[in-house]
Amino acid sequence: MGTTDSSRAGDDRSASRRAGGARSAPGPAAPPSGLLDLLSVAAVVLNADGQVVFWSPKAEELFGYTAAEALGRYAAPLMVHEEHRDAVIKLFAEVMEFGTDWAGAFPIRRKDGSTRMVEFRNMRLLDDLGDTYVLGLAADQAAVERVERDAALAMRLVSQSPIGLAILDADLRYVAVNPALERITGQSAADRLGRPVGEVLTYLDTDPEARLRRVLETGESVVERNIVCRPPGDPDHDHAWSVSYYRLEDSAGRVLGLAYSVIDVTERHRAAAEATRARQRLALIAKASASVGTTLDLVTTACELADVVVPVLADVAAVDVLDSALDGRIAPHEGPARFRALAVSAAHATEAVRAADPPGGLATYDSDRLITQCVRTRQPVLLPHTTRQDLGRIARHSEAASRLAAAGVHSYLAVPLVARGEVLGALDLKRTRNPAPFDDDDALLAWELAARAAVCIDNARGYQAQRHAALTLQRSLLPEPPSHVPGLEVACRYQPAGATSEIGGDWYDAIPLQDDKTALVVGDVMGSGITAAASMGQLRSAARAFAELALPPAEALRHLDHLTEGVEQTITTCIYCVYDPGLGQCEICLAGHLPPALMRPGQAARLLDLPTGAPLGVGGVPFEATTIPFRPGDELVLYTDGLVETRSESIDARLDALLDALAATRGHDLEETCDRILKILRPPGGDDDVALLIARAQP
Repeated sequence: MGTTDSSRAGDDRSASRRAGGARSAPGPAAPPSGLLDLLSVAAVVLNADGQVVFWSPKAEELFGYTAAEALGRYAAPLMVHEEHRDAVIKLFAEVMEFGTDWAGAFPIRRKDGSTRMVEFRNMRLLDDLGDTYVLGLAADQAAVERVERDAALAMRLVSQSPIGLAILDADLRYVAVNPALERITGQSAADRLGRPVGEVLTYLDTDPEARLRRVLETGESVVERNIVCRPPGDPDHDHAWSVSYYRLEDSAGRVLGLAYSVIDVTERHRAAAEATRARQRLALIAKASASVGTTLDLVTTACELADVVVPVLADVAAVDVLDSALDGRIAPHEGPARFRALAVSAAHATEAVRAADPPGGLATYDSDRLITQCVRTRQPVLLPHTTRQDLGRIARHSEAASRLAAAGVHSYLAVPLVARGEVLGALDLKRTRNPAPFDDDDALLAWELAARAAVCIDNARGYQAQRHAALTLQRSLLPEPPSHVPGLEVACRYQPAGATSEIGGDWYDAIPLQDDKTALVVGDVMGSGITAAASMGQLRSAARAFAELALPPAEALRHLDHLTEGVEQTITTCIYCVYDPGLGQCEICLAGHLPPALMRPGQAARLLDLPTGAPLGVGGVPFEATTIPFRPGDELVLYTDGLVETRSESIDARLDALLDALAATRGHDLEETCDRILKILRPPGGDDDVALLIARAQP
């Protein structure tokens, strides 16, 4: 026995700290744990007479006597109050006589006269000479109780804490796991103890072992790191944990291992995710309200609906409308359903797009297909997890079902498009890369979007029917260009407005007159739709009747102006020309119309400077005609404002563009000239309809 070399022990601890906490190699000695230092255990040895023969430095701290003051003195009078001496002497005699150990707490007297309760462990010793001694190990009872209390509290907190806790050794092997961690992860302690962390946490996306080793080596803790995973106890659902990693050291700084804690924040994560989804749903509804139905074109509206739900709600979306709904027929209540595919949208390139019906085509689905059931029952069809058999009921035929399987379609949702009590079609949604299955909330959102879009589709359908009727009326009222006009070559075109606007009241006419004369008329009834087309028909018929009466242009326009008093669409612009090949001249009169363009051989195209006049329907304004020479090779171009007016350019710039286009087509066939001018100046989708007439004088 001997004293502790505190300086050397300190050096050993410092060396251990400088080593970065690495575990000591196995050997005959290892660094102290520090627990005995924490308890300040004192050692005292008494001989058979009860005299102190050994006195440790810790004994000096505990009792207050130096070794010089204690050695050789009887222990009982030195350390025990008089009232306790008999009991101490009796215990000493029992240990010496029977060799039994004794442990317990006993009040001792310090040198300064104070009393302290001390925890004792007494045992008999025998040396090689046969002499007996008593070894007493003593520690302050308050310190012992504090350590015991802390240990008990720590054990109780660990075992009953709702926070999952794990202790790893310096090799990152599990040495302890509390019940909360077993409950959170679904892994028992038996599945972990003794195993390295890399073998246990295989369900995490990241490399936990590398992160834990950095904490072990650097001592820098990781606090409240959020991770989302699917633990073994619930592999089908995401769980969210807040994890923290700490290095464990003893009081001397020696690295013991590592601890990590896991707080289950799944409910908070799901609540936040649901709040995010709710915000996304509101944003999607707001976006759909602003971006679906921006036009009255049926296909555009369907494309807007398909695009708005991808990729927020679905990876692939298709909009299919019942063919009967487009024709205004009642859909059959049984048997196959016939759809016209209007739009397909996908978040990424996928075989699911090839499995869908190509936009614009017709497709027949049997009565057992899910989309047919959707429109027949007027209820959503929701398949959170699709099987191979389900894909056969989603697709129209087996080849399409195979493509859906190849695309990884795992969840399906179809909602009907219902507007004003009528089923128009269905919105078809599929998920491939999005791992979450469709749920009831998704079905509710899709229903809301489909209901809003269905009204827009119904409006577009109604407008399309009205537009088709107006266009049919418009075309039926326009004349066929005469096959032969004396002294003239005539080409005419009518181009309706784009899908975003209604049919207007533009018209053209070439009317053969007596004496080989020809009346050329182009007019534009203000307004749109069937009413404008009908008004145009009345004015065109009247203009033809006045022309056949051989009325001069100004007189004919005056009669037309008077006639407009009984026509609903009263404001109309018109240009009226009479060509006389015998005189080689053309008499022209304008009623608020844009000036015609004239091209002569060898000269640049120009706009005629003519009295503009007032539109028909203003009333009381005289019309003034102008006569110009019009000889073989000359070309006269009559048009309505839809050819040259745009919102982005000035009218002067557009008229210059018309003249440039005419110059570029000089000498071409008039039919080709009409087509090229329309292509240059008015691409498809213009906001107004156009009437164009070009006449070329012939020898």
